[in-house]
Formats: sequence, structure tokens, C-alpha cells
Amino acid sequence: MKSTHHTAPRARTLLATALAALLLAGTGCSSKAGSSGSTDDGADGIKTGPGVTGKTIRLGALTDLTGPYATLGKSIVQAQQMWADEVNAHGGICDRRIEIVVKDHGYDVQKAVTAYADVSADVVALPQVIGSPVMAALLDDIERDKVLTFPQAWAASLLDRDSVQVLGTTYDIDMIAAVDFLTRTKGLTKGDTIGHVYFEGDYGANALEGSQWAAKKAGLKVAGQKIKATDTDLSAQVSALRKEGVKAILISAGPAQTASLVGVAASRGLNVPVVSSAPGYAPQLMKTPAAPALAAMLNVVSAVPAVSSDVAGVRKMVASYKKKYPGSLVDSGVLSGYNAALVMGTDLKKACENGSLAREDVVKAHRSQSSVDVGLGSPQNFSDKARPASTSTYVHKPDAKAVGAAVNVENAHIAPGVKEYLAARN
Repeated sequence: MKSTHHTAPRARTLLATALAALLLAGTGCSSKAGSSGSTDDGADGIKTGPGVTGKTIRLGALTDLTGPYATLGKSIVQAQQMWADEVNAHGGICDRRIEIVVKDHGYDVQKAVTAYADVSADVVALPQVIGSPVMAALLDDIERDKVLTFPQAWAASLLDRDSVQVLGTTYDIDMIAAVDFLTRTKGLTKGDTIGHVYFEGDYGANALEGSQWAAKKAGLKVAGQKIKATDTDLSAQVSALRKEGVKAILISAGPAQTASLVGVAASRGLNVPVVSSAPGYAPQLMKTPAAPALAAMLNVVSAVPAVSSDVAGVRKMVASYKKKYPGSLVDSGVLSGYNAALVMGTDLKKACENGSLAREDVVKAHRSQSSVDVGLGSPQNFSDKARPASTSTYVHKPDAKAVGAAVNVENAHIAPGVKEYLAARN
């Protein structure tokens, strides 16, 4: 961990302690299932396969309940179980009960590979897989096994595969929207420099593609700072960006890194706007010493509205979640997990209507839909596997008093340049 020694020591110690507590609290592979498994016709005439019997539909979740994204994992698991319970209370799907098999990998790629091997023979689809590194390790197996998978990861490298669906936008689209937000609302002009702090790996690399493209179009310069997931004191990065004279900073990392970046920048008088990708913010941050700086400096670009939104579907979901899991935090993971579950339900119903719940036919049912609106934000198009399901983004702002500690600043819109960028990339 890099650090310097000429910032307010007490403030930095408090922040580091709070962030450590936050992290501790939960912030070429093989598999048992050959190809897509055998299929049979059920008594009701519905074709079935792995994960489906005459009475049940089994889904899998490869999640993080003990690693750096444990809080997110818990929210997603609980939201998806709530969906399953709601569906089962109304007779299930295709007259079958939904069961979700949860496997915790702790954000460890090898554990995730083992968990996939354990569960893949007995599920029809995966409405949750947490982590870009995990997805990178499992991509070939998932494609081979034809298991429809919704990753909790948004790198463009996950596009262009039949069985893998990135829900919402990809990281590059979010950063194009972030640069647009900065030039429209924060006074950035041609010749200015923006910093971009980003995780190594697919997440950060894809986000950087978007920021560099958008910056070039706007006549801005990008000063990049690559970090590791284990870097939780960003004092050195703030020093470097200050020397570059940045007028704003983008961050594509985790919540602990966002809090450190903003907290240290504020303590050093680098009071510039900061824009994060959705995975870089969590409501727990508003209980750390960085909270005042976050409220003053941070905005978050996301494919979905804030959970405090007045969107009818979001309000209904929040009320149901609070009733089912009293005391649990309602965060973006709840919305993300519930959205993925609702989409999976739509796919399974469509597959049932088509007469087959076999894996490959669930994938076909998913890909046959060009405008799916589950009532939680923007409609999504799943018919073109090479493109993001959505190109619309919201902008949120931290607010400690709001549900999920965030409020909408801007509603869904397609940032200028996104269509041109996608056309050029394809």
C-alpha cells in the first residue's frame, strides 16, 4: 500500500480504520456438465434438461458472501430469493417451483471454478455470477454448457456470447456518460485534464476505453492511475493527479477506493468533481469519515435508477424487501439482483410458451426479445449479443438520508457520442 506522510494524520487514520471495517464487514476450466446435458419431454409435454424436473426449475448463484463484495452478494442473494418466493406463491413458472442454489466463492477465482463444476450439472441458468475475474475464468464453460448467465460484472469483453448477458450498460458506456456529465454540468472545457483511477483487469481497462474516447472527442486529456483491488489508501494517486492539475476525477474501482480517493482529495484541498461507476459506491460509505466529502464531490453513473427513486416498480420492490428482510440495507445490489431475477423469469416464461425449458432453448427465448421492460428502469434489448442491453444511464448523488443513501440527479438518457462510439467499435 502506497502512502505519504504530509496529510492530516488523524483524518486519514479514521478513514483507513473505517474503510478496513467496511471491507471486513463485507464489502481453461473443467466442469461436470458436458455440453448442454440431456433433454427429455416432461409429462406436460414441456421439453426439459439439466436443472428442470416436472416440479422444479433450479437456478444457480455464484456469489461473494465472504470476500470484498460480501455486502453486495448478500443483497443480490436476498433479492433473488424474494423474487423466487413471490413467484412460487403464485404457482411458480410453467407449473414448477423455482429453487436457487447459492454457492459462495468469496471472490476467489479457483473457488468459483470449483463451485461452477459442483452446480452446473443441476441448474438450467445462472441469474447471478459476481466478478469480472470469475466470469473471465468461466466464459468458455458457460458457453459450452449453454447456461444462460447474468454476470454482476459489466465489462464489454463479456459481450458477443450467446449464453452470457450483461444487463444494462457496460463500463465504457458509463464513462462516456460521465465525461458528458462533467462537460455539461461541471464546467470542464477543451484542454482540461481529468484523472481516471481504475482497477487493473477487465473492469478498469474497459472503463478507461470509454473515458479516453470521450475525452478525445471533447478535447480533454486523461491522466490515468491504475490500482489493485487491495489498494485502499489512494494518497499517492491523489498526489499524482494533483500534480497533473486535474479539473475532475473518474474512478472505476470499489467503494473503499472511492471513499479513500474522495476523502484524501478533500483533505488536500483538491476539491474537484468525482464521478464513479456504480460498483464504486455503497451506502455504507455515508457512515465513514469520508461522508461529507462524498456528499459534496461525488456523482455516480448507473444503468438503473437510485433505489430511492419514485419509479413505481422500484418503490414496490423496496417496500417488499424491507418487509421480508427488516434491518437489511436496501442498496443498489437489491435492485440489480431483483432486476436480473425478473428478467430470468421473463425468459423462463417465454421458453415455457415455446414448449422447452432445455438450456439452449432458454438462451434462444432470451435472445428473441428486443424490448424487455420489467419496470425497474430502462427497457433492454437482448437480441444483439454484440451490443450492451441498454445504452441509457442515470446519474445519482450520495444522500445519507435517502433509501440506499443516494438520489437521482439525472434520469435515464443516452449520452451524446454513445451511438457513434458503439458504431465505431463494431
